[in-house]
Amino acid sequence: MTFSLQKQLCRTLKACIANADLSKAQALHALYVKAPTDTYLSNHFVLLYSRCGLLSRARRLFDEIPNPNVFSYNALLHAYVKASHFDLARDLFARIPNPDLVSYNTLLAAHASRGDASEALRTLSEMRAVGLDLDGFTLSSAVASASSAHWVVEQLHSLAISGGFDAYASVANALVSSYSKVGSLKHAARAFDEMGGLRDGVSWNCMTVAYAQHRMGPEALVSLKEMVRGGFEVEVFTFASVLTAFAGAGDLLGGTPIHAWSIKCAFERNPNVGSGLVDLYSKCGRVSESEKAFEDVPEPDLVLWNTMITGYSQNEECFEHALRCFRELQRAGLRPDDCSFVCSISVCSNLSSPLQGKQMHSLVLKSEIPVNRVTVDNALVTMYAKCGNLEDARRLFERMTHRNTVSFNSMIAAYAQHGYCFEALSVFERLLTSENTPTAITFVSVLSACAHGGKLDEGRMYFRSMKDRYGIEPEAEHYSCMIDLLGRAGQFEEAEALIRSMSFDLDAVGWSSLLGACRTHHNFTLGVRAADRLIQMDPSNCSAYVMLVNMHSSMGQWKDVAEVRRLMRDRGVRKRPGYSWIELKKEVHVFVAGDSVHPKIREIHTFLEEMMAGYVPDMRWAVAREGEEDGGEMRLGHHSEKLAVGFGLMSTGDGVPILVVKNLRICGDCHSAMKYMSAVAGREITVRDAHRFHCFRDGKCSCGDYW
Repeated sequence: MTFSLQKQLCRTLKACIANADLSKAQALHALYVKAPTDTYLSNHFVLLYSRCGLLSRARRLFDEIPNPNVFSYNALLHAYVKASHFDLARDLFARIPNPDLVSYNTLLAAHASRGDASEALRTLSEMRAVGLDLDGFTLSSAVASASSAHWVVEQLHSLAISGGFDAYASVANALVSSYSKVGSLKHAARAFDEMGGLRDGVSWNCMTVAYAQHRMGPEALVSLKEMVRGGFEVEVFTFASVLTAFAGAGDLLGGTPIHAWSIKCAFERNPNVGSGLVDLYSKCGRVSESEKAFEDVPEPDLVLWNTMITGYSQNEECFEHALRCFRELQRAGLRPDDCSFVCSISVCSNLSSPLQGKQMHSLVLKSEIPVNRVTVDNALVTMYAKCGNLEDARRLFERMTHRNTVSFNSMIAAYAQHGYCFEALSVFERLLTSENTPTAITFVSVLSACAHGGKLDEGRMYFRSMKDRYGIEPEAEHYSCMIDLLGRAGQFEEAEALIRSMSFDLDAVGWSSLLGACRTHHNFTLGVRAADRLIQMDPSNCSAYVMLVNMHSSMGQWKDVAEVRRLMRDRGVRKRPGYSWIELKKEVHVFVAGDSVHPKIREIHTFLEEMMAGYVPDMRWAVAREGEEDGGEMRLGHHSEKLAVGFGLMSTGDGVPILVVKNLRICGDCHSAMKYMSAVAGREITVRDAHRFHCFRDGKCSCGDYW
C-alpha cells in the first residue's frame, strides 16, 4: 500500500469513526486486509468497531495486531468500560506494558461508574507512584467514585486544592455531587458557593439535585429558578429529582408548580419526569392525576410502570388496579424486574389473595430476575404468611439460597402474626448466629411475638438488650409493643411506669393497645383515661369512641354512652364499618355486619342457625342499647366474620380449609363462635383480623385464647 493511499484510507476511516458509518468502514476493512498489517490503521479499526458496539470483532482485530501499542489497548479498554464489562477491562489493563494517563483515567471512570472508592483510590495511588501527572479528569473520576464515604471525599477534596484542580469545573461539580451522596449537604453547598464564576449548567443541576436528594423541595425549587434566571439549561433528570423531593415530603402544593413548569418545557412526556409526577400524586392520594401523568408519556419505560404499580399499591382501594397494571406491563412487551414483582406480591399480601399470590410465585419461577432475587423471595414469604399459609412461607424461607436480615425479619413476623412465639424466637436466634445483624424492625417482630405469646420475662429481656447489647435505641413502635405485652399480662402499673419513663409521648398505637388490654382485664378506669388520650391526639379516631361506648355500655352507664355518641355526632365522627371477605373460585365475597344484600344471605342465616344450635353467645361483646329486649344478641349473631365463615363452610366441600379476612379486630364472641364451628364442622378456619391470625382447629385457636 502506497503512502498516499494509506493517508487517504486513514482520512476516510477517521470520518467513518466520527459518523459511526459501519457499512463504509467495512468496505475499507476489506481493502485493508489485503495489505500488510499496519498498527496505526489497525488501531483505528479497533476504535471503529468498539464505538459501533461490535466488541467481539474489535477484540479479534486487536488480537491480530503483532505489536499493539498503548493506543490499541486504550481503544479496546474504553469500549469495555462503556459496555460495563468491568472484569474484561481490568484484565486488559493488567496486560498493558506501559499504561499512560488515558489508560488510568479510563480505568478510574470504570471505578466511578461502579462507585468503587477503594479501587479508585488504589488506582490513583498507583498513578502517583509511577510518576504520572494527574489532570482534571483523573480527580473528577476519583471523586465521583467516592460517593459512599465522607472521609474519602474530604481527602480527595484536599488533594484537589493542593494540586490546584479545584479550579476545574468538572472536579468542583463532582465534589458537589459526591458530598451530597454521602449525606453532607452543608459541604456540597460550600463547594458550590466556592466555585464562583466557574459555575456552569452542570454545577446548578448538581446543586439542585443535591437539595432534592435531601428532600428539601422548596430549596430545590429556589435553586431551579435561579438556574433558569442565569440562563442555564435545566436537565430532565433535575426536574425528576425535584419532583421526587416533593413526593417524599407529600407536598402537593410545592410539586404542582413543577408539573406546570415541566409542561412548559415539554418534559412531561419524558419517562423520568413522568415517574416523578406519578410518585408525587400517588403519595398525595391523587390517583386520577397520577394516572393522567402516566398516560401523558407515550412510551413508558419499566421504571415508570413500576412507579404506577407502586402508586396503586399505596392506596387500599386501588389494589386490584395494581395487579391489572402489572399485567399491562407484560402485554406492553416489558419484562418485570424485582421491583415489579415485589410491589405486585405485596398487593397480593394486602388483598389476602392466595390464588393470585401463587400465580405471581409461578411467574417468578418462570422469570429470570437478574438482581435482588432475595427481595422477591422475602416478599413471597410475607405474602404466604399474610394469606394464612404459614407452612409454604416456612418452606420457601428454608429453601432460600441466600438470606439477609429482611428474610429473617419476614419469617419472625410471620410466626408472630400467627401466634407461634417459640418458633419466632427460634428464628431470631438463628439470625444472631448468621452473618446478618438484627435491626430495629427485627425487634418490633420479636417483641410482638412475645406479646402475642404472653412471654413477659422474655419480652423484658429483649427490650433491655436492644440498647445494651445491640446499640439500638428503642423507638415508638418498640414501646408500643412493650405496652401491649404488659397490658395483655395485666401489668398496668408497670405499663404506666414505662410510659412515664419515655423521652417522647406514646403514639396512638400504644394507647390503643393499652385501651384494648384495659377492656380485656376490665380496668375501666385506666381504659377511660387511655381513650380520652387517644381522642385528644386524634379527635377523628373512631375506635377510641367505640371502645368508650363499649366500656360504658358493659357497665350500664347509659348517660355516658349517650354523651360519647353525642360527641361523635357533633364532631362528625362515624364508626368505621366492619367488613370481612372470603375468596372462593377466583371471586371475592364481601360481608358487612347485618348484611342483607348478598344473594345467599338467607341461606347463610339458615346454615348458621343450624350449625350454632346449642351455642351460647357471649353477651359481654354485644354493644347493647338502653331498653333493647335482646340486649344486642341479634346484631352479635350477624357479625361480618360469622357470615363470611358460614358462607365459606356451606360453599366448599368437607376438609377444605377456610380463610376469612376482617378489616377490624375480631370480637370475643366471634372468637368463641369460630372455635365452636371448627369443632362442629371438623374444618380448619383461619381468620386474619387487623392485629393477627387466628387458626381455629378442633375447637381450639392457635392464639391459645391469649389475644
